[in-house]
Amino acid sequence: MNLLSSSDSNASEAWLTFVGVGPGDPSLLTLAAVEAIQLSTVVAYPTAILESEGIALSIASRWITNNQKKIPLLFPMVKEENLLRDSWSKATEQLITEVKKGERVVCLCEGDVSFFSTSSYLLLSILKNHCEHKVRLIPGITSISAAAAIGAWPLALQNDQFLILPTPDNAQTLQDILEEATSLGRVLGLMKLGSRWVWVKPLLERLDLLNKALFAEKVGWPDQLVKPAIEIPAESRPYFSLLLIRQSWPKIMPYS
Repeated sequence: MNLLSSSDSNASEAWLTFVGVGPGDPSLLTLAAVEAIQLSTVVAYPTAILESEGIALSIASRWITNNQKKIPLLFPMVKEENLLRDSWSKATEQLITEVKKGERVVCLCEGDVSFFSTSSYLLLSILKNHCEHKVRLIPGITSISAAAAIGAWPLALQNDQFLILPTPDNAQTLQDILEEATSLGRVLGLMKLGSRWVWVKPLLERLDLLNKALFAEKVGWPDQLVKPAIEIPAESRPYFSLLLIRQSWPKIMPYS
């Protein structure tokens, strides 16, 4: 595969470009992302339901015209291995079919193209089966970065460790992770919080960590919520919610 960087002078020659469109706010798209969308003749986008517009398409819609062909890529919200592989395979073939026609194709991705992204599976499929095609990846802002900026929450300072992971399915596993983070001075970013907040908040309260956490959901959207975790009721939250936990600060600080 011929991978082109975002700054490559020949990037406009890419036949297929994966574009990170950020967490929700259209103004957070990079200039490279906007340029790639505007130069494309085909815009592909992920959706869980074919009749749905898709989140990534909605974010980038102001730069998409009626002259561009739009192709939904169906990615059902399932965990069954065969269904997942089948959806990745079909989506890959849809993209390659357009590329073979000579179209300039962009595949939109919410957030960043390499961060818990479906586009990573498509990239790996193309790398294995269609290595003759030029591919370009344009990074996007993650919900973690956007939430930290909105909440004025430094993610990592000096020698801080920063660990990002999906929220575990049980309290004991999360407690073990939190205890390890305490001993290492590690900042945590917990993704896919959603319904787990029902038991995560009481756990943080019991460990005296609730006042050291920032809660965020639907980052970048008009109804976004970014607040100290202590202010959020212990009830089920939307799928696109996350938690930042900082248990300590470096010794050298501007106010020390």
